[in-house]
Amino acid sequence: MKFNYKLVTFTLLLVVVTTLSKLFFSTKLAWSGFSPVIAIALFAGMMVKNKSASFILPLLSLFISDLAIEVLFRMKLFPFEGLYTYQLLNYTILLFTTLLGWALKGKSYTSIIGGSVAAPTLFFILSNFALWATPAQTMYTKDASGLASCFSAALPFYGHSLVATLFFLPVFAFAYNAITKREKGLLLA
Repeated sequence: MKFNYKLVTFTLLLVVVTTLSKLFFSTKLAWSGFSPVIAIALFAGMMVKNKSASFILPLLSLFISDLAIEVLFRMKLFPFEGLYTYQLLNYTILLFTTLLGWALKGKSYTSIIGGSVAAPTLFFILSNFALWATPAQTMYTKDASGLASCFSAALPFYGHSLVATLFFLPVFAFAYNAITKREKGLLLA
């Protein structure tokens, strides 16, 4: 198997962007949720031809950035952990975003825009329902009112993730084309 320097370079770019986004945006409530992670998962499903790599790319970007945040947290340089209790659940939900990217395939600008709206919406619904349904969670009552409160409290994060996905998806497509294909522009799958 041939070592692909271009793909490694692109992956490192994703890790750096993810980590920097967490450092700059996650500690500010007005920006919390503004993250490239959903865009990375959607991009991987839409554009990466190798199915295994399409799952590995977002998970690797997220995990390495989480490790970096954890190191900073342990050094008392960051206010919260990078590795947390329900992390595996979020990683699993992120994989559904990659599957959504497979389904849409990024063959038209309409599918890219549709995916940019659908992916954060899917993540919002699944992650907040999972939070509400978790037995250890005591912030929200286990009824329709509690579920509505859970979703309502997360709306600002949803808005930020929606804007971030609409912003980062074309940025990553341009970067991917420039790095791996030496093409300028938004080439579709």
